[in-house]
Amino acid sequence: MPPIPSPPSAPSRSAWVDNLRTLIIVLVVNMHACVTYSHVGGWYVNEDPEPALPVKIAFVFWQGHLQAFFMGLLFFLAGAFAHRSLRKRGSGPFLRERVVRLGLPSLFYMVVIHPFMVHVLLGYPHIPDRPSLLVLYGRYITSGRVLSGNGPLWFALSLLFFCTVLAGWRTLRGNAGTDGDPGTGTAPPNAFHLLGFGVLLVISTFLVRLAQPIGTNVLNFQLCFFPQYIAAFIVGVAAGRKGWLVPLADSRPARVAGWLGIIGGPLLLATVAWMGGPPPEKGPTQYDGGWHLAAFGLATWEQLSGLGIGLGLLAWFHRHADHTGRFAAWLSDRAFAVYVLHAPILVALTLILHPFGTNPFLRMLLLTVTGLIASFAVADLAKRLPGFRRIV
Repeated sequence: MPPIPSPPSAPSRSAWVDNLRTLIIVLVVNMHACVTYSHVGGWYVNEDPEPALPVKIAFVFWQGHLQAFFMGLLFFLAGAFAHRSLRKRGSGPFLRERVVRLGLPSLFYMVVIHPFMVHVLLGYPHIPDRPSLLVLYGRYITSGRVLSGNGPLWFALSLLFFCTVLAGWRTLRGNAGTDGDPGTGTAPPNAFHLLGFGVLLVISTFLVRLAQPIGTNVLNFQLCFFPQYIAAFIVGVAAGRKGWLVPLADSRPARVAGWLGIIGGPLLLATVAWMGGPPPEKGPTQYDGGWHLAAFGLATWEQLSGLGIGLGLLAWFHRHADHTGRFAAWLSDRAFAVYVLHAPILVALTLILHPFGTNPFLRMLLLTVTGLIASFAVADLAKRLPGFRRIV
């Protein structure tokens, strides 16, 4: 089916969306710096000493609120603009562009970056009777471990899969799957719709975690968080198709939800923690999943707070950050490259910064700042290299 042209009035990019995407990727780098020193979550390296439980709880409040919204919000924005791109290009060209933009960086990460970190930066000197790197690399590829070596690029692979499903649905539906124009807004979801969506997220998340509790993964895909990701992408596509992304961001319910998420989120999490009791210092917890009131309470806090914070950020960026300067544009243009390349940079900096201080909060801040500076510098270099320019 030939692509249906978009009306010329529809803008190809939105400054506030670009700025919001940049912030989310900055927070991704910060999240991985936090995990490095908090030992809360999985990452390539956890720096010793492991912090005491009160320090971990402080990290949990910050990391938990990030996890509650930032990747779901990224999937929502990706869904809205995936519809726009699909409508403009048609299914075939859209999928080819997605394979280049998402599949090739993921493949590069899996076959080059991940084994480099594991076998060169971290593992090789500590392996007994050290075999050659070539032997180790061959084992990594042939054993199938390469399939789970996607690191942060699980997001790109998931988005590629979602876009493939979207293109297939569009092809089957024909013109019915391409109505709407993101340049013209229709009525956005009201407060009742948003609350109902939040409740569905809570229930689906709780049920999925009966089988896939927090801390488990399938080929590095943490399915315990995927109800939000899938729903966010679907709703993003609907926002793009019906043209209510901007009306939603400009709505009073989005602003109110933002304040509720920012103010009420920490209070609700504290209430859940008080009612559920302290988690054990080691091993699975009652919050991770299963038929536990604590697990249901955590899912409730996570999804409602994450929805509120995400909506609030949409509202704030649309009202206050719908402009760009040279520096903001430079950051936005390199944000995805930072996402692809920041992991080995953080790991290398962690090793370099090991002697500097013992306070986990200060070490996290230092790693975040230096990691962002170095990641954007390397991303700028990658954007100038032939071959890399198209995929990052």
